Order: sequence, then structure tokens, then C-alpha cells
Amino acid sequence: MNHKDNQKPRLLLHVCCAPCSSHVLEVLTQEYEITVYFYNPNITESSEYKKRYSELERFVTEAPFAKGVVSVDGGFCPDLFFEMSEGMEDLPERGARCYECYKMRLDESARYAKENGYDIFTTSLSISPHKNAAWINEIGAMLQEKYNIDYMYSDFKKKNGYARSIQLSKEYNLYRQNYCGCIFSKKEKNNNSLV
Repeated sequence: MNHKDNQKPRLLLHVCCAPCSSHVLEVLTQEYEITVYFYNPNITESSEYKKRYSELERFVTEAPFAKGVVSVDGGFCPDLFFEMSEGMEDLPERGARCYECYKMRLDESARYAKENGYDIFTTSLSISPHKNAAWINEIGAMLQEKYNIDYMYSDFKKKNGYARSIQLSKEYNLYRQNYCGCIFSKKEKNNNSLV
């Protein structure tokens, strides 16, 4: 790592929402100087995007362990998601479309981390039991090589990480969405609730 002595390494943490970032930040702020990078073109509704980012900003301001964490908004850009997912609209959740979505978000995060002098990057995505940590880490490894920046392998749901994120979400009264953010997952969630 190229950080100076007595300084924490700089970590860019890609996050999808405040609840998923909660436990991850609680653990990682002990060892790293963190910027949370909110880059999620999969969130296709502007109101949902703003709500999630606003909750993230509130959380990093209120949580004592997140003191000093900086948040960066990667920008609302659902067109990129729709372009990426063309032809995969009818695929089920947790399939090829999701893999490509992880890849798109992590690629941009790795690029941003490299261009802005971070020592390492990772994502909070693996805290969700609905996300495939093996895929996420496989993509992270590819991007580590592509951008020549360290990637932190993780499965944050382990060791009760997911349970702790739920506990922190209750403690800070965080908005917890019931779908990943894309219109396809929302549709699938709505269809399943009608059954």
C-alpha cells in the first residue's frame, strides 16, 4: 500500500444503500480512511435514487463510527443500466443480468478509485444474502488486474454481518428497500407478492 506511515490506507467502498453500508462501515472504519461511493445506475427511479443517497448521507453523519467518512454521489444514470441489460430484461433475479450489473458498478468504482489515488476498493454488496459474493469477488479480482489497484475480497454477510446490518438499520431508523433498485427486480418483487 502506498499510504504514509501512521495514516490509514484509503479505501473506496462502493455502496448501494445505507443499510448495506452500516455494518461494513462499522468494521472497516477501524482500519481504513473511507469514502463511500454511491454508484448505482440500476436504480431506475429518480425518487428512489435520491431517497437511498439521502439515507446514506444521513447515516454517515449520525453514526459515531462513521465520523470522517466522505460520501460521493456517482450520479443518476439509469440509461447505462438499460443499455447494459438490453436483451436480458426477462431473465430472473440472481442471473446473468445481475452479474453484469455487479460488473458495471464495480468497474466504475475501480476506475474512480484508481484515478483518485485510493489504495484499495471493495463493495458492500456482499452483505446481502441475495447477492452472490463469489461473483462479486471474481469481478473484483478481474478489476484489480485491469486497473492495477488492490481489491478487498469479502463476504460481509458472514459472522452475523447481515444480522448486524439489520440491527443497525433499526437503531438508526434507516429506510430499507425490498428490491435491488432496478425496474426488473421491482416487477419481480411485485409479482411474487401477488401470488
